[in-house]
Amino acid sequence: MAQPVEQSIHRDPALFYWILFPISIVMILTGVLRHYATVLLASTPKKLDLPAIREQRSLLRGINLRNNAHAISPSSFAARKYYMITAYKEGSFLTDPGSRGKAAPNPMTDPAAMEGMMGMMKGNMAMMVPQTLIMSWINAFFAGFVIMKLPFPLTLRFKSMLQSGVMTRDLDVRWVSSLSWYFLNLFGLQSVFIFILGNENGQSPFPPSSSPLLLHATLTPILSPPSIFRIESNDV
Repeated sequence: MAQPVEQSIHRDPALFYWILFPISIVMILTGVLRHYATVLLASTPKKLDLPAIREQRSLLRGINLRNNAHAISPSSFAARKYYMITAYKEGSFLTDPGSRGKAAPNPMTDPAAMEGMMGMMKGNMAMMVPQTLIMSWINAFFAGFVIMKLPFPLTLRFKSMLQSGVMTRDLDVRWVSSLSWYFLNLFGLQSVFIFILGNENGQSPFPPSSSPLLLHATLTPILSPPSIFRIESNDV
């Protein structure tokens, strides 16, 4: 039985060093610079005053009581339950007790919410602008180059992912184009950034701030603290 002929391309071996290495190095350096730019652009979190901290901690205290009721005696649970429900209903833990019965504030008029939205926009811009410049640089200087061949076989489903910018139908799927190498670096360098910058580096290609669900939750009116305490009292 005849063995299948392995496809080979006559190409300059220097392409491996003058295209693959520069793209990888530029991607890593850009990620490091973007990390420090994000740190510089990040606004300093405001310190909460004592009533606001008490409001948050009291809600967590009710949740912990509900989740760990099995660890205390029934009499202790009943006493704590009575105290928490009474305080929730009377608004003893509220930062502004006068807000009871009022509608939830609009997040668009809340300075803290607007500051959070500006922080998300800064993070998205710090991610989009460098990637757009790098992609334009690759398209201008390295478009159409085939730089390497993978040592393992792949199915045809990977052809569009590995050979972006190379319009050939008969090329073996294991060959990788320069533009596809950029996308592989974009999604595959996260472990390198964790090794260099640590776990909290924020170099994911899809940061949490870019999530449409998170943006929708930011723009959607949230429940007021009295409503949250009322719900928690019913849960307890």
